[in-house]
Amino acid sequence: MPTAVVTGASSGIGAATARLLADAGFRVICAARRLDRLGDLAEAVDGLAVACDVGDPGDVAALAAAAGERVDVLVNCAGGAIGLEPVAEADFDAWETMLMSNLLGSARVTKALLPALEAAEGIVVFVTSTAADGGYEGGAGYCAAKAGERAVVESLRLELFDRPVRITEIAPGMVRTDEFSLTRFGGDAERAEKVYAGVPEPLTAEDVADAICWMATRPRHVNIDRMTIRPRAQASQTKVHRV
Repeated sequence: MPTAVVTGASSGIGAATARLLADAGFRVICAARRLDRLGDLAEAVDGLAVACDVGDPGDVAALAAAAGERVDVLVNCAGGAIGLEPVAEADFDAWETMLMSNLLGSARVTKALLPALEAAEGIVVFVTSTAADGGYEGGAGYCAAKAGERAVVESLRLELFDRPVRITEIAPGMVRTDEFSLTRFGGDAERAEKVYAGVPEPLTAEDVADAICWMATRPRHVNIDRMTIRPRAQASQTKVHRV
């Protein structure tokens, strides 16, 4: 049975991806910081739950050991946004957290699993964001983290051009999940809800997971360099139809 590793699997896109990969026949290793949130998911997909903070080298080494010598799919989904302040009011502790989870964490996990991915002629899917396309007001820290993650994707693809590992990226736009905006706004449910106010049918975690699974299950000679996925109502990062 092929093996898939999904980071950030405790909620949202990561959890939905783990479920769909299991449905597609993968043994799924579900990794996230909150082990208590992983038990039910791992049981539901007949997989393995591994506590892993992608910013902790020891945790990442333990994840690589649990994954074993062959990994067919790695989905780097751990990350997220914190705050929406302008640079003049920046909370650099929040910036460091975002850079650690989105940029350094995905790079650290990929490096650790690369031998197993190469052994299986596997694929890496980096879940970035349309925030990587350019800055927006209040988004400097998150945009920087996601743009940095994209730089890793682009460099890694060039570095591995003659090795049997595919390097891919999916950049979601407006996705309504249980936690993304709540985390960004420190649990302020009213402020989080306003992000999606009036938007007809924002993307769901399952929409993005479906695209990830499609990318991950293409023939081995097919590489989807980057997929941008948005709801129909979102024409760009800053132009959104609201009713």
